[in-house]
Amino acid sequence: MSATAAPEVAGYLDMLAAERGAGPNTLGAYRRDLDDYLAYLDRAGTALDAVDTGTLRAFVADLDTRGLKASTAARRLSCVRGFHRFLYAEGLAEADPSSPVAGPRRGRALPKVLSVAEVDRLLAAAHAAADPAAADPAAGAEPGAARRARRMVCLLELLYATGLRVSELVSLPRAAGTARERFLLVRGKGGRERLVPLTEAARAAVAAHLPAVPEDAAWLFPADSESGHLTRQAFARDLKAAAAAAGLRADRVSPHVLRHAFASHLLQNGADLRIVQELLGHADIATTQIYTHVLDERLKAMVRDLHPLMDA
Repeated sequence: MSATAAPEVAGYLDMLAAERGAGPNTLGAYRRDLDDYLAYLDRAGTALDAVDTGTLRAFVADLDTRGLKASTAARRLSCVRGFHRFLYAEGLAEADPSSPVAGPRRGRALPKVLSVAEVDRLLAAAHAAADPAAADPAAGAEPGAARRARRMVCLLELLYATGLRVSELVSLPRAAGTARERFLLVRGKGGRERLVPLTEAARAAVAAHLPAVPEDAAWLFPADSESGHLTRQAFARDLKAAAAAAGLRADRVSPHVLRHAFASHLLQNGADLRIVQELLGHADIATTQIYTHVLDERLKAMVRDLHPLMDA
């Protein structure tokens, strides 16, 4: 494996484990597929950040010349596509070169989305867990648990209010919690910046969480980790516990699902696709267009309700 690509691969595998529940055997298979892909790039003298559609088509041709079973080649290409989609979605690549590459197609799955009522249940359960009045007076409040509950409320309110990538959310600086503005300035790959507005609920959640963050901390969600802040795996794990407490299936809830809910609910309520693109930090509106199934339903309802001939 290319040493320069190791962090990206580790991040992808972490995401699969944390957000999709991939087990050791699945992760092992994905690692072997990516090792093979990166070895091909090394032989071709192509850096990961220089991969384009032509590179991937050449990789597909290389798989064919090696006489791999069709199912093995299809799985390997699927893994590589997922890897490039991850890099693009996380802001680690300027584009997704895999989308035009021909291969076995099963149709692009629509993103999992929670309904507004389900998000409300999730938030309500998180707030209830963080409410001091809900603690058992006989047992006494557990300070660590109370802090974690307030942190979860802050994470959820921020994520649903802004649609941040989970990597952007967990790495917010502490200064983001002390600003008085009604928006966050988010810095993405290559220093690109975007503004995302904050709801009153999100601002209140940050204010409730902030006293537990040391004043000399660099991060809004500090943790004992290599990065110094909460990891995506820890957040995904705690989020599944919060989902279970809200009576939701844990396998339907992940940080990325809440990002999808943010975008879909905005579109359901009439937001412009270009605005949603800006808020999500998508460089290409084609990525945002995965949500057009929401627009399709809204347009159908509009024609049904407003067209003068529908009642004729």
